Amino acid sequence: MFKALEHNGTGNDDRASRPAALSHAQIVRERPQRRGVRLSKRLAECLRAFETWCARIDLAPDLAADIGSRKWLRGFATLLSLSATAIAMWPDFSAVEAATAVPSVSQVRDEFRSQSITPLALGADSGRHMGAGPLVRPLSSVPERPSIQLVATLGQGDSFDRMLERAGLAGGDITRVSQLVRQVVPVNDIASGTQFDITLGRRMAANVPRALASIDFRAKFDLDLSIERGAGGNLALVRHPITVDDTPLRIRGTVGSSLYRSARNAGAPVSAIQSYLRAVDKYLSLEDDIGTGDQFDLVVAYKRSAKGERQMGDLLYAGVERAGKPRLQLLRWGRDGQMFAVSSVGQTRAETVGQPVAGYITSNYGMRRHPILGYVRMHAGIDFAAPYGSPIHAVADGMVTYAGRHGGHGNYVRIEHAGGLGTGYGHMSRIAVSPGMSVRAGEVIGYVGSTGLSTGPHLHFEAYEGGHTINPAGISIVSRPQIDNGESNAFKARLRALLMVPPGAALNAVAPMHNEHVQDRREIDRLAPAQVGG
Repeated sequence: MFKALEHNGTGNDDRASRPAALSHAQIVRERPQRRGVRLSKRLAECLRAFETWCARIDLAPDLAADIGSRKWLRGFATLLSLSATAIAMWPDFSAVEAATAVPSVSQVRDEFRSQSITPLALGADSGRHMGAGPLVRPLSSVPERPSIQLVATLGQGDSFDRMLERAGLAGGDITRVSQLVRQVVPVNDIASGTQFDITLGRRMAANVPRALASIDFRAKFDLDLSIERGAGGNLALVRHPITVDDTPLRIRGTVGSSLYRSARNAGAPVSAIQSYLRAVDKYLSLEDDIGTGDQFDLVVAYKRSAKGERQMGDLLYAGVERAGKPRLQLLRWGRDGQMFAVSSVGQTRAETVGQPVAGYITSNYGMRRHPILGYVRMHAGIDFAAPYGSPIHAVADGMVTYAGRHGGHGNYVRIEHAGGLGTGYGHMSRIAVSPGMSVRAGEVIGYVGSTGLSTGPHLHFEAYEGGHTINPAGISIVSRPQIDNGESNAFKARLRALLMVPPGAALNAVAPMHNEHVQDRREIDRLAPAQVGG
């Protein structure tokens, strides 16, 4: 027994030879740590395996390729799962309570406003709002201002009477003012935007409109009108003429590299330059016939008032000079306002007609097989192919003798010219003239169509002489002088007068009339800016 105990006691000698034995508590703490390390290693291995699997499987392929395949279905499943996850995690919307900018309680709001700083122009008020006490009594009546001054504007599409009614005039005053104004200018001719300086006097009775004291406005470019109430209570019209100088504006200069830019640098308005280029282009090529050293000369109708306004008019003269000699001179003349070449006054000339439409020839004058009838017959004209609806122009001045349906020609127009020549235009989609009308060369008389015996949109162009058709290719039409000998003297006098105008003379100041008081400007003139025409 003692040996056994001794043996058991000495059995711990091996343990003592090792490091100090761990206690039970230390062993309990180390077990979870080892378990956590093993778990993290397993998780890392799983993640690497999952990444390898995802790279091999390709869960997000291009859904635009291989539609319907297993790879595409796998990507579509990924899309659906991600969409479902996003929808499931979608946040809800709920009202968020926040403090109001201005207190909602009336007493606190009034206190808040009394301490705020806001411009009076925005309708602000300062100070505490006090309620009416027992000593405060309402007024039975409030005295009105003896007169009111206001400015009314005639709007576009508005009427003169409605504008006066909105300004507060009584019905009788409106009727009388309209009668007085109509004595000088029709009220419908007053331009929209015209301002009226109106003064209203006292009321004749309670709850009635104020009586008109005076009204001032610009009736025309050279006239101001005033309507004033006299001592007897009657309204009277007073005219205030304005000095106007109508010296034309003449601008000269060298063409240089660009005619347009040179004219603009010289001070010519854009509208005047455009009219000048259109007029000159009918006689000279702007690219080939005008050199950089040539001189341009243009005269424009121009008005200046003593109040500083400017009003631009039409182009009166267009000229081109080379080496000091006129190469082209055009003058506006007649009621139609057409530009006439000075060299052609009183002369007759033969002009070769051009194409009546912008197109190309598809069939010439002569015998041919008809495309619809199927047999050979005379083609008494020239066919020009052109897009449907293209404008058709008269080849020369003349008188329209026929416009309407004309058998196989469809919609047809015939024009008689000077020298016994005539031209015809067929297959139109629409006619723009009527019989008895006078047309000029280049004027639109209709539009390309395919009416009558036609296989497509085109123009059938014919020429007549002595009632018989002739080949319209290369025909010349003698133009009669549009200015006869009786007008030629007046025409030349007008030309000399315009050429005597010094360049820039129209830009000088206008001397006022002796009875004008320019320094006494009305309130309406100080408010309205000067208008420049053109």
